[in-house]
Amino acid sequence: MGIFRKLFGKETPQIALFVDGPNVIRKQLSVDLREVRRRVSEHGNIRLARIYLDQYASDKLIEAMVNQGFEPKITTGDVDVTLAVEATEQIVNPDIDIVAIMSRDTDFIPVLNKIKEHGKNNIIVGVEPGFSVALKNTADTVIMVKTQERQIPRTHSRKRK
Repeated sequence: MGIFRKLFGKETPQIALFVDGPNVIRKQLSVDLREVRRRVSEHGNIRLARIYLDQYASDKLIEAMVNQGFEPKITTGDVDVTLAVEATEQIVNPDIDIVAIMSRDTDFIPVLNKIKEHGKNNIIVGVEPGFSVALKNTADTVIMVKTQERQIPRTHSRKRK
């Protein structure tokens, strides 16, 4: 990174991307993580891409995340807490300029504020439905990713009399 800066006098921002798996990888939403990577990379070089999943994630899901270029982090505790701690650690990482978080809820507002407080930029990648207005208003940059809401078939039917 330092050689590039010396040679060309500029540097491509380095991004750490964190995805709140249980919040955005849902059966009723169709999220294309390749599109997420493409949209985030318009703001710099993705140096780190992690997706946080709970202990119930299937081997098939984990493999799919790896195939899409994400490092899966499996946690037995609260996924949001693990993601928040690791995203906050990037504040002191001199190789990261921007922290990007993909989520829909307000749990990450304190993380965004801390990132800004320490002079780094942040990006929120959001999906509808359920994207928090407060989260959107806290972010430096907002990227909205289109999803197609799927109808989940009912597993039982009700008989009418």
